[in-house]
Amino acid sequence: MIARGLSLALVTGLVLTASPAQAAQAAQAAPRVDCARVKCLALTFDDGPGPRTPELLRVLKREKAKATFFVTGKYAERRPKVLRQTLADGHAVGNHGYSHQSMPSLLRENIVSELRDTSRLIPGGTRMFRPPYGHTDERVRELAGQEGMAEILWTGTTIDWSLRDAAKIRSAVLRLAKRDGILLLHDTVPQTVEAMPGIVRELKKRGYRLVTVPELYGSEKLWPGRQYP
Repeated sequence: MIARGLSLALVTGLVLTASPAQAAQAAQAAPRVDCARVKCLALTFDDGPGPRTPELLRVLKREKAKATFFVTGKYAERRPKVLRQTLADGHAVGNHGYSHQSMPSLLRENIVSELRDTSRLIPGGTRMFRPPYGHTDERVRELAGQEGMAEILWTGTTIDWSLRDAAKIRSAVLRLAKRDGILLLHDTVPQTVEAMPGIVRELKKRGYRLVTVPELYGSEKLWPGRQYP
């Protein structure tokens, strides 16, 4: 009984002393869904935070769905409040570079700067990196690994930035959805945000649990310098 009381006091103390961002990051670290038992799918959003990201967050909160946001540093710098809200809502946040440049063409020191300048803007840091445009190579992965991040790609891309049509984006998501999949979308595309309420409801109807990338991998650690999936 005493041990239990001490444990409770310790946890309570940690919660009281942690900042909201630290608490959100800590919540992300522990898998809350067993994707070996349920049908999981990770929706990921690149390039934000954008002007309509708050609207997307409201949709996800209302539908009790989680997602992963790979933020571009220059926009995260402009919208720190949106970034904090993303974490507070229990979503995962990853690094998408500061200025959205194709990294394999950059000098080593410029790649490191792109990564560090973005990670410092994410409260609590991040263990995930997604290369802009999906352009990567062994050198980029190695440098991301040295910064403590795994490289996260995708199993399917909606090409929503090109479609720019809510109905077509919805159709693309439903076509690409599969168990343990990672889908690429953009919270900077207005039509994607408009399509999300219907997308989320239909995915849930089909039995999917919408989770963050860390939740998708569960007890398997996202190792720095390794590419997923």
